[in-house]
Amino acid sequence: QVQLVESGGGLVQTGDFLRLSCAASGRTFNSYGMGWFRQAPGKEREFVSAISWTGTTYYADSVKGRFTVSRDNAKNTVYLQMNSLKPEDTAVYYCAAAYRRTGSSLRNPNYDYWGQGTQVTVSS
Repeated sequence: QVQLVESGGGLVQTGDFLRLSCAASGRTFNSYGMGWFRQAPGKEREFVSAISWTGTTYYADSVKGRFTVSRDNAKNTVYLQMNSLKPEDTAVYYCAAAYRRTGSSLRNPNYDYWGQGTQVTVSS
């Protein structure tokens, strides 16, 4: 069982930055592919970024060049650095974990565990 807790969301202005964190419980964090998804009101949950258990990173086209995903296995934490935020980035952001997941399948939402989400609001 893995429990995920996101933090770092908030209200910012266009062009600002935020860093989201996702802390995971359990002793095998380094064996999990970790993903970030977001869901805006009235929209479906969409893929944002992911990092495989081997360290390969993946990004949605909409955030490529602005967002950076990273992980610290010693701290059981995955991060999402979000720069140059836009109003269209406004959403609830969720982190998710998938055991030994790697490759483009990390873009799919069929993860094993999910966090409760953290709100990111970008004002214009």
